[in-house]
Amino acid sequence: MSLRGPDTATGARWVPPAGRPPLSARMIRATWRGLPVKRFDVGREAGLVVPAADGSPLITDHYFPRAQGDFPTLLVRSPYGRGLPWAPQYGLLFAEQGFHVVLQSCRGTGGSGGAFDLWRNEAADGLATVAWLRAQPWFTGALGTVGPSYLGYVQWALATDPPPELKAMVVQVGLHDPHGLFHTDGVLRLENALAVGIGMTYQHQGLRPFLGATVRLRRRLRSVTTAEPLRGSYAATLGREIPWLDDVMTHPDATDGHWRGASPAEPAEGPRVPTSLISGWHDVYVDQTLRQYERLRRAGCDTALLIGPWTHTSALQRGWPEVFAESLAWLRAHLCADPSDLRPTAVRVHMGGANAWRDLADWPPPAAVGAWFPTADGHLTEQAPTDAAPVASFRYDPADPTPSLGGPLLSGTAGPRDNRGLEARDDVLTFTGPPLTEPLDLLGPVLARLSVSTDTGYADVFTRLCDVDAQGRSVNVCDGLGRLRTTGDTPAQVTVAMSATAHRFAAGHRIRWQISGGAHPRYARPPGTGRPRVDATRFVPVRITVHADSALLLPRDAEAGGGAVS
Repeated sequence: MSLRGPDTATGARWVPPAGRPPLSARMIRATWRGLPVKRFDVGREAGLVVPAADGSPLITDHYFPRAQGDFPTLLVRSPYGRGLPWAPQYGLLFAEQGFHVVLQSCRGTGGSGGAFDLWRNEAADGLATVAWLRAQPWFTGALGTVGPSYLGYVQWALATDPPPELKAMVVQVGLHDPHGLFHTDGVLRLENALAVGIGMTYQHQGLRPFLGATVRLRRRLRSVTTAEPLRGSYAATLGREIPWLDDVMTHPDATDGHWRGASPAEPAEGPRVPTSLISGWHDVYVDQTLRQYERLRRAGCDTALLIGPWTHTSALQRGWPEVFAESLAWLRAHLCADPSDLRPTAVRVHMGGANAWRDLADWPPPAAVGAWFPTADGHLTEQAPTDAAPVASFRYDPADPTPSLGGPLLSGTAGPRDNRGLEARDDVLTFTGPPLTEPLDLLGPVLARLSVSTDTGYADVFTRLCDVDAQGRSVNVCDGLGRLRTTGDTPAQVTVAMSATAHRFAAGHRIRWQISGGAHPRYARPPGTGRPRVDATRFVPVRITVHADSALLLPRDAEAGGGAVS
């Protein structure tokens, strides 16, 4: 078979070079199971130079099927280099299925020229790359984008002013709101900020520098995250000061001018590029994914949603067969006019606790929201209180901050964990319901409506939903954090979004509501004084009191019904 493809503009025929994908990519390809059968052998052009919007050279690798014919193109732009895992997962696997794959290092990374500046150049550089594609003899005019995390952000940036060739996007565990990555309710998401700093600084340099920096941070994490002041404490461990990281850490207010134009979420609604959204229930970006799905559906965009039992990293590891199949089906449907592998419903979610998938017409599905209330004896009941009396209190000490455990993080410590050790601490309250006599299915957003007083006027409240099995093992389902500002003994009312879930509490299991004053180092410690967290040098313990009119709001599956308790 000829390996020549026609140049549709000139009639000349393109002769693919003899290059092959790197050996490391081919070796990793051999280790995966459950992937589609390879359709084509793959070639590679390495080190192509594409001019950025300002003329800086963007270093680019081109993977292609070694076969005759016209194939659509996928653009994958990354600040993390073009080696592992991007070469095998995107360059090799998608080219095997019949796509040209253009894998490019963002400016200032992976050998590309210019200086990396978080989020500010991606729209212009993406459009410049598409302009370069138009001049390539193998480019047919059918373009899709795919990729995870920041590789999802660059897709949203391109979609703010989409080129006419852009026919499909697949955003996997992806980012669209940088402020939401670094802050929650004005509270610095400290561990994630440090993880992003390492990834952006070292990952494009290769595996050894990246792993070295990761190990250094893990060893010194406590000293870095409890430094007084916090500002600049990471520099010795990460080996340098990172101006953009300082900027994001010191601008907690979403309305600050620093964040103007950072999120392409709303501008990207208008063009209505068909978009597949993929996330995991313990992915750090799951809330952003769900918000984006709601926006796109409201705008009438062709949109699909897949939420699996994954963290940010496990979606691209043990979840990769499902993620790849979902991505491939969407791209074939919109770039190759082959919808045969699309599922019939817009939404598929994994039910935690049941280890089963649910196909849904939309998200969130109809639900009956039920309220559960705390009692002074540590129980959780559906009977509403008759007053707003205090039910329990605890002392949060910044010198011994309540530790974080699992949940939606960028690190390998993310996900569901046994919370019993955490719940044994004096600074963690738990309220536990009776054993369920039949399964209870939750589908949708979980909220905590808290009535809380403090003795200093300033505090955080971290609230978590857990599933307690018959042996007493307490596993986190979802959680959230909010800031408190109280006056005197008067309770403050605050509603905390605890993300969303699709989870079955089995018969015999119990619902547990966990409340504490923080989760460190996932979130920066509250100083108890109202001072900015990155500059605080004085930390004051705070007593936090929870009142009876607080409520945990749970979305019961309207189709499945109740979930009776004994």
